[in-house]
Amino acid sequence: MTFNVDENETTPPANNSEQNTYETSGYCYHVVDGDTIDVEGVGRIRLVGVNTPERGQPGYQEAKDFVEEMCLGKTVYLDIDDAENYDKYGRVLAVVYVDGMNLNRELLRRGYAEIMYIPPSEFDPYTWI
Repeated sequence: MTFNVDENETTPPANNSEQNTYETSGYCYHVVDGDTIDVEGVGRIRLVGVNTPERGQPGYQEAKDFVEEMCLGKTVYLDIDDAENYDKYGRVLAVVYVDGMNLNRELLRRGYAEIMYIPPSEFDPYTWI
């Protein structure tokens, strides 16, 4: 799959001062769990740099509910990992922005996720906390 990349794209203005770049966007129509979503026209997205609990583990439902509240039924903006576009399951690796917010970082800040850094990656999740 190729992505329509415009190096000058930015997310719509946000309430914060952070200027976020993205490579593609789409409608989030399904939340698999706290770190995986489905985006129309793009496919299955794995939020890079974070790991949320799996089904049956404590915190699973809270993380999934938060991502549903933030993303489901909305346009999300994806900054795809230039160092590694896909994981071993074929999911697109990306930072997800919604309403100008870095969702990956917000999962960490709110305690729904732990850092999971797997090189190579252009993103350093340790800078998000």
